Amino acid sequence: MIEEVLPSHVHAFEAFDHVPLSSLHPQEAALVARSVERRRLEFATARHCAHQALDALGAPWAPLLATPRGLPVWPGGVRGAITHTTGYHAAAVAHGSRVAALGIDAEPDRPLPRGVLASIALPQEITQVGELAARHPSLNWDKLLFSAKESVYKAWFPQTSLALSFEDALIRIDPVRRTFSARVLPPALVRAHPGLSSFAGRWTARAGTVLTAITVDAAPATGGEAAGRHPDPVALRRPPSHP
Repeated sequence: MIEEVLPSHVHAFEAFDHVPLSSLHPQEAALVARSVERRRLEFATARHCAHQALDALGAPWAPLLATPRGLPVWPGGVRGAITHTTGYHAAAVAHGSRVAALGIDAEPDRPLPRGVLASIALPQEITQVGELAARHPSLNWDKLLFSAKESVYKAWFPQTSLALSFEDALIRIDPVRRTFSARVLPPALVRAHPGLSSFAGRWTARAGTVLTAITVDAAPATGGEAAGRHPDPVALRRPPSHP
């Protein structure tokens, strides 16, 4: 599933079932020692995915620790992202020489709770969700919008350490190509990080899960492509929901 939304130079691994808690390194286990068992199982499985992806990348094995905000501390020269939700866990990594930022997010393919869409979406996005739902009622487009905004945050924050609100990024979803674009709106943020002012992502939905991903190439895109668009065919003022 994850391979559908990432280019070939990004290594990823996914799991649909939990792995044993014993798979955690003691230093990793200490990060969730006071958490309930479900949280520890989710954490262990997500870390397992990350280690599998890092191994495929050729990175040396080491405990994958976390920042005070709960973000993974990736090995030097590596960009990465982790996501987990009920029944799905995944991690994606790439060499920093090729990828400037990564963001992935998985969510249950269920409607957002009542009132949440109005709190996370811009007026244009609310209209877009309504139009998509009318034309393609088999997917919960409000949840896809939410997931896309989470992927934007996960690509943005580790590189900038700047807050990004839900209303700070405008999402456009293409239901046919299964892609989306995102544009950061506040001029001050655009001036501060012009290379991260727009994003191009992919999405997929299957087996009750919505998955979104953003890959921002390290080198400027060629051929007039927008920042963040890779050549392969294919906040929110708080830490990410799925660190």
